[in-house]
Amino acid sequence: MSEEQAHWYVVHTYSGYENKVKANIDKAIENRNLQNVILEVRVPTQTVTEPKANGKMKSVERKLFPGYVLINMVMNDDTWYVVRNTRGVTGFVGPGSKPVPLTDEEMKPLGIHTETMHVDFDVNDTVAVVAGVWKDTVGIITRMDPSKQTATITVELFGRETPVEISFDEISKLS
Repeated sequence: MSEEQAHWYVVHTYSGYENKVKANIDKAIENRNLQNVILEVRVPTQTVTEPKANGKMKSVERKLFPGYVLINMVMNDDTWYVVRNTRGVTGFVGPGSKPVPLTDEEMKPLGIHTETMHVDFDVNDTVAVVAGVWKDTVGIITRMDPSKQTATITVELFGRETPVEISFDEISKLS
C-alpha cells in the first residue's frame, strides 16, 4: 500500500465526541499497527475571539465541523472496519454505506495540502527562517509534518529552547 492510494474521508460522529473519536482511532492505529494505511486523523478547528462575561475578549478553539472527523487513509475492508466500529462513530459520509473521498477542491479551504512539497531539509537539520514572524531566526528541526507542510523547530527565546511550528516555505536549510 502506498500513500498515493490514501484519500481524505469524512466520518460522522456523535456531537461532542469528535476528540474522543480521534483519540480512539489513534489508539486503534497504534494497537493494530495501521500507521501505513491510516495516515492522519483530524478534527478541524479555528481560533475565535469572543467576549467573556467581564467584558474582556478571550480566544477559544471552535470545531469547524461539529459532529465530523477527517481521516486520511487507504480504504480497504480492514481500515473501514476499524473506523466504522470505533466508539462514537455513526458512519462515513457518502451514499448508503459507501464512503466517498473528499475532492481537492473540498480540501483546499480546510488547509489540507494535496500536492507534496519537496524540501531539502530533515529532522535535526539547522534551518534559517526566511519569512513570517520568526524571520532571521535560526533553529533546529525536531519534527516534520508533511501533510500539514510544517516543521517544528526549536528556537532560543528568553534564554530557553522553545518549540515553534512553522511552514515549510518559511524556512531554508543552512549549509
